[in-house]
Amino acid sequence: MNTKAIYAACLFAALNICTLSARAEAGVSPETYTYGTHLDIKKVVSLTQDATPTCGVVNAQMTYLDSQSKTQVLDYRKFADGCTGDN
Repeated sequence: MNTKAIYAACLFAALNICTLSARAEAGVSPETYTYGTHLDIKKVVSLTQDATPTCGVVNAQMTYLDSQSKTQVLDYRKFADGCTGDN
């Protein structure tokens, strides 16, 4: 069998898996974190935050899998990553 055909089939399969997981995340409505919110986090999938050139509080979002391996999205506020050297 042709190796190029095998590589192409593997690439096609990988792209399909990525597309399916992206569609699954798109259908999840985010929950906004409040003090006392129960978090059932088995595995963190991704962490994102608003881009800002300065130190300060920004909006952030965490996508994670719960104990049932169901995708969940959590919106929260945090200090920007650029604040590491600031007090």
